Amino acid sequence: MQKIISGLVILLLCFFINTNVYAQFPMPNHVPIWDANTVTLKLHKITANVYVVSPNTVENETTKGIPQATSAGFIVSEKGVLVIETLLSKKLYDQLYNLIRSVTDKPIVYAVNTSDHGDHCFGNYLLPKETIIIQNEFCKENLSKNYDNTKQFMIMLFGKDRGIEESVYRAADITISKNQNMKIDMGNGNIVEILNVGTAQSPADLFVYLKSPSGNVLWAGNPFIAESPAIPWLFDGYFLEPVNNLNKIYNMISDKDIVVPGHGRITNKAGIKYTIDYVEALKTNVENAVNKGLTLDETKKAVTMKEFDKGYELFNWLHFNFNVPNAYKDIKENGK
Repeated sequence: MQKIISGLVILLLCFFINTNVYAQFPMPNHVPIWDANTVTLKLHKITANVYVVSPNTVENETTKGIPQATSAGFIVSEKGVLVIETLLSKKLYDQLYNLIRSVTDKPIVYAVNTSDHGDHCFGNYLLPKETIIIQNEFCKENLSKNYDNTKQFMIMLFGKDRGIEESVYRAADITISKNQNMKIDMGNGNIVEILNVGTAQSPADLFVYLKSPSGNVLWAGNPFIAESPAIPWLFDGYFLEPVNNLNKIYNMISDKDIVVPGHGRITNKAGIKYTIDYVEALKTNVENAVNKGLTLDETKKAVTMKEFDKGYELFNWLHFNFNVPNAYKDIKENGK
């Protein structure tokens, strides 16, 4: 057993020992959670050289609580293009690539993956061979050891025949270790800072923060999955460190910054406050339960947090199967 292995893959190893995978893993009400075969990506021009790419449904469906496919983006400079995310499948990658080519014919110099989840990185094998791939250090190590298991997990949640099976592992060229960052000068005062602040959803997280004279843009990835009514996906087995790091990122940005959630419409600092409010309330409630000596089952019954159940389709699946149990385990073992 490897010494370093993500909570996601720990789950996988348990699931695939038994061929009845669906019986072992708490599944959402419907699979696929979103259908990669039907997603149409749309280009959003932020400034002259900065673009967000997201599903064309995000404006109408995010606030209705309907889970959305992965958002991406790119920045154009005289040196070339920096791409954020390569998405789940060839069909989605090709849409992203064509949107880039609708704007510029400059080479794709950099590609950043903000997570080791396949919907953020499974398109890496389709990148031009000269493109430099940047990942969190843990992300590279985990994918290098567990790519096939990660693919099977993604198929379980997002369905067969969605292009996941065709993905081939391609190693990152540059990695960023925990509590480190990397800055890339894109010219004309545009500085891209790529941050590894530690686990904010999983140990593989990166944040991409463009600081620009025209305004700052944060690609927030899975840690800030979408604005209300979405709640965070804390199923990678961590809680206390994510609470601290979510606050760290939230406090780092300004009210004027543009925020691109991992799976929702373009928003701002106020738009991701719901995630902060949820994890802080969850922490307080579970701490109280632990202090009272409640068991996990008793805690699940007590910590319903109905004030945050505002219509997100995945609320019950995430809150009761992952968020509460992981908070309970982490607080009981490591809380003060």
